[in-house]
Amino acid sequence: METSRFGGTPKGGIKRLTLSDEDKRVRDWFKEQCAKLGCTVQVDEVGNMFATRPGKRKDLMPIAMGSHLDTQPTGGKFDGVLGVLGGLEAMRTLVDMGYETNAPIMLVNWTNEEGSRFAPAMLCSGVYAGVFTTDFAYSREDRLGITLGDELQRIGYKGDIKAGEVKFQAMFELHIEQGPILEAENKTIGVVTGVQGMRWYEVTVTGQESHTGATPMGLRKNALLAAARMIDAIHEVGMCNLPGVASVGLIENRPNSRNVVPGEVFFTVDLRHPDEAVLDKMESQYRAALPRIASDLSVRFEEKRIWISPAVKFAPELISCVRVGAEQAGYPARDMASGAGHDAAYIARVAPTTMIFVPCLGGISHNESESTTLEECGAGTQVLLNAVLAHDRSLA
Repeated sequence: METSRFGGTPKGGIKRLTLSDEDKRVRDWFKEQCAKLGCTVQVDEVGNMFATRPGKRKDLMPIAMGSHLDTQPTGGKFDGVLGVLGGLEAMRTLVDMGYETNAPIMLVNWTNEEGSRFAPAMLCSGVYAGVFTTDFAYSREDRLGITLGDELQRIGYKGDIKAGEVKFQAMFELHIEQGPILEAENKTIGVVTGVQGMRWYEVTVTGQESHTGATPMGLRKNALLAAARMIDAIHEVGMCNLPGVASVGLIENRPNSRNVVPGEVFFTVDLRHPDEAVLDKMESQYRAALPRIASDLSVRFEEKRIWISPAVKFAPELISCVRVGAEQAGYPARDMASGAGHDAAYIARVAPTTMIFVPCLGGISHNESESTTLEECGAGTQVLLNAVLAHDRSLA
């Protein structure tokens, strides 16, 4: 509730876009809270923040917890934020108890997980993992043409540490489920075994602007009509490949005038499935539909894939720690895959990683009404701490 003041919306959500003034305020708050616990806070060249508490053994790399503090334009209070603040609460508990771990414990705030201002999503955990270059991240532009690199500099979070140089041996990410399964099954904890594959695309449809009153229906080159049929075809790709999903979430119509036949439409496409082979098929079906529709309506189109995140399987030894942590705390749990993308998906390429889910009301996320209870937040945080300590004990 405290950090939701940074970018809070009238409807009770948060608009805290990556590297905005609101993002700077929550980053400053986070750094201050970690420093109060005696943690050393480091910032790398793409703004990823690492707060570390020493352990008894200097020969061990840290065990990391973390997620992200940026939100969607109409985001909720918990998506990503719970993983950082839950980690902060776990760190406070260790300090309050005077508990010394074998390994150092680290808390991470990853930059630009959402991808809502600078595409693609999970950008700077991707730079950390070597998926993207630093220069690629710096060059990403928002819809106003402002670059991520310039905004990092402006808010003072362009660190001098090379991305990937701050090492850790394992990472646990706490998150709300963002779906309805835990709530429907009355489970408190989701033990996350992996993340489904995801691919993002951008499409621009070009027709011809003309007067709506003077241009006969049969002679129009209506870019919006073509886009509408393409969006319907994309929906069918998802319906034909369940449990896969196919979505269009952003659309721009030009010139967007009531008495002009639309001449250009830009939209985005999001395809997801747990099986890469099925995802290949979905991509083929989607790409086959576009030229057919464009030809039927005498318009042109350009299409490109801008991001791919293959399906991920998490580390069995860390999954076991989460199961132990849930059992110790007495919470009902179930194994599950994540339908959404997370920083953990990229970190799994360079370090053992897993996730912990807690329910969210109605399965609603990326929405100002996103909600979970204090008890569910507490349960997830307890399991996070238990899992971290279970892994730490295995190092003794």
